[in-house]
Amino acid sequence: MLDQFEKIGKEALEGLKSITDSASLEQFRIKYLSRKGLVTQILTQIGKVDADLRPVAGQLANKIKNEVTYAFEQLKEQITQAEQNRKKEFIDVTLPGRIPRIGKRHVITQTINELLEIFARMGFSVAYGPEVEDERHNFVALNIPPEHPARDPLDNFYINDSMLLRSQTSTIQIRVMERQKPPIRVVAPGRVYRPDTVDATHMFMFHQLEALVVDEGVTMVDMKTTIDQFIKAFLGKEAKWRFRPSFFPFTEPSAEVDLLLKDREGNEKWVEMGGCGMVDPNVFDAVGIDSEKYTGWAFGFGIERLAMRKYGITDIRLFYENDLRFLNQF
Repeated sequence: MLDQFEKIGKEALEGLKSITDSASLEQFRIKYLSRKGLVTQILTQIGKVDADLRPVAGQLANKIKNEVTYAFEQLKEQITQAEQNRKKEFIDVTLPGRIPRIGKRHVITQTINELLEIFARMGFSVAYGPEVEDERHNFVALNIPPEHPARDPLDNFYINDSMLLRSQTSTIQIRVMERQKPPIRVVAPGRVYRPDTVDATHMFMFHQLEALVVDEGVTMVDMKTTIDQFIKAFLGKEAKWRFRPSFFPFTEPSAEVDLLLKDREGNEKWVEMGGCGMVDPNVFDAVGIDSEKYTGWAFGFGIERLAMRKYGITDIRLFYENDLRFLNQF
């Protein structure tokens, strides 16, 4: 009987050596380790052994069962790991490729690029400037005196007594005129910062597109023609806009440009796009350009409001909420 026990144990251990897959391993388990398996049945045969050999038979039976079970579990772990690795490494080159999700430019960036392309066709070059500015470029050179309400700390993001986040891209105009003499024909896009109360048409950070033309004989008719061509090229010939008299320290005469927009209820209303006007002679004097010889015009438009008009967006806050349901439309 004991010899039979040892024979079953050896057969079981030898049988494990030839198993390489989980299906064969399961067949081995049923044959040797299931309730009616050969190794399990050894334990039921101990009662048939002579009484004086039963202790030895019990020890032998338990030893065989433990050895076979341990070897089985070790092999099972190896086969399972190997099969998982094969699944990970397997690549079916006949399957169609997976199209990766490719990001795209934000609607504001798309709008800026389109605007720059329009002005490039009109002969404008592009200029950029710092977002952290000094008072000279943000106020002084733009003919904004110290007592002017536009310099109030409540209306600007001051960093210290003389530095602030720029409140307008007109600062780039000053930098361009400081380093370049006429003729000048430039547009300047960028972020600007003002502590406005956030609502459907206002943000504390937004984008402007500034334009500047300086040359001999430049008139307001040139500015109006350029604005009209730009609006019609960007928004279509059906776009409605208007001039409204206004005042800015750095232009004289000055005007506001309004576009006809629809609100959430579908009602049309005039919304300010930006300001424009003829460059004030004091601005030319501040940058060393002869105001007797040269004239110029400038305008600054809100890029978000242009995008809102073009795409029928009624709330400026949608641009910055990072809602993919909104952004994926553009």
